[in-house]
Amino acid sequence: MRKITLSLSVSLDGYFAGPNGELDWHLVDDEVHRHFNERIKPMGGFLHGRVMHELMVGYWPTADEDPSAPEPVREFAAIYRDMPKIVYSRTLEPGPADWNTTVVREVVPEEVRALKEQPGGDLGIGGAELAAEFRRHDLIDEYLLYVVPVILGRGRPLFAESDATTRLRLAATHTFGNGLVLLRYERAGA
Repeated sequence: MRKITLSLSVSLDGYFAGPNGELDWHLVDDEVHRHFNERIKPMGGFLHGRVMHELMVGYWPTADEDPSAPEPVREFAAIYRDMPKIVYSRTLEPGPADWNTTVVREVVPEEVRALKEQPGGDLGIGGAELAAEFRRHDLIDEYLLYVVPVILGRGRPLFAESDATTRLRLAATHTFGNGLVLLRYERAGA
């Protein structure tokens, strides 16, 4: 069965974005980008919320057309463009160039579980609000947190307050040359 994986950068104090949505503190150099590319190549698709989708579509579908873009960026652009995407949004309408995207109006746990049972690679979830909804329904199998060596002091917390406790077990760690640390957790008992 396919897994649903959450993969996000987070500050040491637990924020995925600054107070005004800033992401300029993320550390993505060529080494990290190559890691991302290798990790997502075999995936079966992306599950995004509207905000993440609009952020990604604003740059990635044509990023490989920029001759000055580093090779890992051009490679990611091709992977992103070709990967099937499901966008959860009540307001987004598919555009004329929808970049291999299906719009779904709400998270229905039974539909997500059925999607996990389909053949293909794992599914990557993107966006903290969508991740909170998936977590509320206990649909996330793996958490990949890229801890950036920065303390923001305030911002948008990665995990919203919840009454649910999710037990995890550490599956792997990796330290990158720029100081970024990957913590990969799986649901306990999975």
